[in-house]
Amino acid sequence: MLCRLTIRDFVLVDRLELEFQAGFGTLTGETGAGKSILVDALAFALGERADAGLVRSGGERAEVTAEFDLDGSTAAGWLRKHDLDSDGSLLLRRLVDTNGRSRAYLNGSPVTVQQLREVAERLVDIHGQHAHQSLLRSDAQRALLDSHARLEPLLAEVATAWRDWREARDSLDVASQGIEALAAEREQLAWQLGELETLGFSLAEWQALNDDHRRLAHAASLVEGAQLSLQVLAEGDTACEARVATVANRLEGLAEYDPALSEVACLLQSAQTELAEAISALRRYASHVELDPQRLNELERRIEAVLDCARKFRCKPDELPALLARCQERLTVLGEAADLDGLAKRLAAAGERYGQLAQRLSAERTAAASTLGREVSQVMQQLALGGGSFEVALVPVAGGNASGLEQIEFRVAGLAGDQSRSLAKVASGGELSRISLAIQVVTSQAARVPTLIFDEVDVGIGGGVAEVVGRLLRELGVERQVLCVTHLPQVAARANWQWLVSKTAEAGQVRSRVATLDGERRVEEIARMLGGIEITAITRQHAREMLQL
Repeated sequence: MLCRLTIRDFVLVDRLELEFQAGFGTLTGETGAGKSILVDALAFALGERADAGLVRSGGERAEVTAEFDLDGSTAAGWLRKHDLDSDGSLLLRRLVDTNGRSRAYLNGSPVTVQQLREVAERLVDIHGQHAHQSLLRSDAQRALLDSHARLEPLLAEVATAWRDWREARDSLDVASQGIEALAAEREQLAWQLGELETLGFSLAEWQALNDDHRRLAHAASLVEGAQLSLQVLAEGDTACEARVATVANRLEGLAEYDPALSEVACLLQSAQTELAEAISALRRYASHVELDPQRLNELERRIEAVLDCARKFRCKPDELPALLARCQERLTVLGEAADLDGLAKRLAAAGERYGQLAQRLSAERTAAASTLGREVSQVMQQLALGGGSFEVALVPVAGGNASGLEQIEFRVAGLAGDQSRSLAKVASGGELSRISLAIQVVTSQAARVPTLIFDEVDVGIGGGVAEVVGRLLRELGVERQVLCVTHLPQVAARANWQWLVSKTAEAGQVRSRVATLDGERRVEEIARMLGGIEITAITRQHAREMLQL
């Protein structure tokens, strides 16, 4: 639940810190005192629109901090999912400066406004004084029914299936209309693929071709070099091998007279061994190197064929394998696009899936609509709308859409004739306000959020109906934290706790103030709400009686 709200330089509020209690509480005060500003401040902290106009005149920035106890709230799981630390509480802070730039923080970590709104949905549900206006829109009626019945996940599946169905239909249309162009492209790709596959070329072969060509092109030089090296090292009268052996033997004999020559003799003996290995390797190489003009011609023809193909497709030789892969992939795609039967089957499958999900959604909505209609009708009887009944109608939509097979229409019967008619065409302003309150009370009872706020939703209500509204809100307060901005004494008297919002002028600036009411101060405020400017002893006695109830 909401524990504390701290406001700095927000509209008319310079500095304010409020500590909230559980149960049902009310904010009262004169018209224009700033009661709704407190709700606006909380809404701002929860992610509502921010602009420079929210900064109090003379201030540098507006800042609102809200602290919540997360016991029983799904917000705790959301915080864990997003790696935001929580010890069972949540500190939510938002700022906006005079340039309109805003920042948001959750437990000290910066977050986006979207993240702020996501966590806010799990914390607070705000019912504004103009909520009944949105209830006249079909999309708002559908959203309310789906939210009340927990149908959002199924609705998301239906929307995805609808998009898949539409994409499959578009693919079939495009393929049907552009079949000639697809055939021409497919023919061109088939020719390219044939050329490349006939070439049978690979990067490994290209490397081997170049290596073999270099070797055969220089075969004469390689043979000549190998033979010259053997002549110098081993086969001439002055061959290195014989001379090194002579020197090594001579030094080995002299080492008997001077041991210092032993090391040199050993080095020369090692050199003899390595020289012998080198000579042996050269002889093996020379025996295998051949002049093969025919093979060289074959290599040159193959290299020229690869180069011709690369020139034809305007690429480098080593890019030909990648070109082959792209042609094969594109042909596959075009084959699928030209497969009208396959596309038709895909369309049918997508349509069948959409139909199944949409039918399931319709069934769930039908059950939820019946329940919601019955429950709202029951509350309407308590709000001086006796004889009236509420109905949630599912109006079929030809072909369906992303929201399902029907649109939702709230209807009322018994207020302007027995026939059930659209809410927008039946209810007067006062009736519409009461019906809206009945809907909000019923849907809030099933809400998952721990804190409910009603901002002057009781406009146009009075007398015994106001007492019923107060009782309904207090009953909600048993299970949830409920805060109501109200001008009705019958509602305020039912509250577990009450705040008085007032407006003062200090140093030429208007400021809003909030005071906790108890004892005689609460009696005086209820009496003011009952009697207006002149408060009599009888009015005060009436206020005490209302509070004692």
